Amino acid sequence: MIVFSAGLPLYRYHVISGTAAITEIIQVYVASVRNRRLKLPEDSDDLYEIDRDKEAGVHIEFLPHRDNLRFLDKAAIQTSPDFEDSKSANPWKLCRVTQVENAKTILGMIPIFCCTIIMSTCLAQLQTFSVQQGITMDTTISHNFHIPPASLPIIPIAFMIIIIPLYDQIAVPFIRKYTGHPTGITHLQRIGVGLVLSAISMGTAALIEVKRKNAARSHNMLNAIPVLQPLPISVFWLSFQYFIFGIADMFTYVGLLEFFYSEAPKGIKSISTCFLWSSMALGYFFSTVLVQIVNQATKANTKSGGWLAGNNINVNHVNLFYWLLAILSLINFFCYLFFATRYQYRHQTTVSNKEMKEVVKD
Repeated sequence: MIVFSAGLPLYRYHVISGTAAITEIIQVYVASVRNRRLKLPEDSDDLYEIDRDKEAGVHIEFLPHRDNLRFLDKAAIQTSPDFEDSKSANPWKLCRVTQVENAKTILGMIPIFCCTIIMSTCLAQLQTFSVQQGITMDTTISHNFHIPPASLPIIPIAFMIIIIPLYDQIAVPFIRKYTGHPTGITHLQRIGVGLVLSAISMGTAALIEVKRKNAARSHNMLNAIPVLQPLPISVFWLSFQYFIFGIADMFTYVGLLEFFYSEAPKGIKSISTCFLWSSMALGYFFSTVLVQIVNQATKANTKSGGWLAGNNINVNHVNLFYWLLAILSLINFFCYLFFATRYQYRHQTTVSNKEMKEVVKD
């Protein structure tokens, strides 16, 4: 509190610019509903946009018209004679083309956002059940040192610290030679790679859980006391699923953050990162709901009252739950493909490898 209070006189307070930008986007949705009965002009140049020359002294963003989500274009249909300036129009009935394009971008980003929630659900379950699995396994590193199972979630973070620099310095320049894209692959492609790896990670987790349960069964240790009676299988077997998910994390979450920041309208770039954290939060909430649904659906077919019910993980069906997550992840990926292939970027840039080197030198 003392350190925080000491900096109070130095803090800068300013109005968040995102407030006005969000209002402008809402105006597009309202205006498009109000103008829903109007017919779109054949030429998109007839849609309303302020004159660049008249507004030359003002820092205003201008975006070209795109042909997707045409129903939102109705917000830019002029129903009265030409306006002398931008202040003459009712913003809740008539919006600029740039406003409409920003609203299209936000609407197009929502399905992408929703398709990343399942991956966060997988992460939540991986962190939860891997700790429970680790408690039953051999945690010995040396004669006098044991790795705490609760520290296992550090593994993907450690992998990311190593992999991200290698990816940026080696993989990106190599891929850029063939794609001409500044980041090697597009943000949406990067997210898609992570979603596939997430499904593979869940499949790997299921196979490792089968191996762990087989070790318990073959040594007659299904009712062994965790920690006190560790199974004859190393806890480091769990690092495989974490390694794969760490790579998935690097692709999807980093790609998602870059995607939202680069595609978000100028006025709300500063708050665009909330999409990433909201996706993770919803994924963690959904993980709790999913466990309850699975236990309820499998209650009649298991002695413990559900796949994940009970305190003995050796007799539970965590492996089947991991397979369920893998299947859900694959279904989610195909849904993602549907929306990602139809998404139109605000700005699509390609550069040669020579041009990128010149930019780096400058």
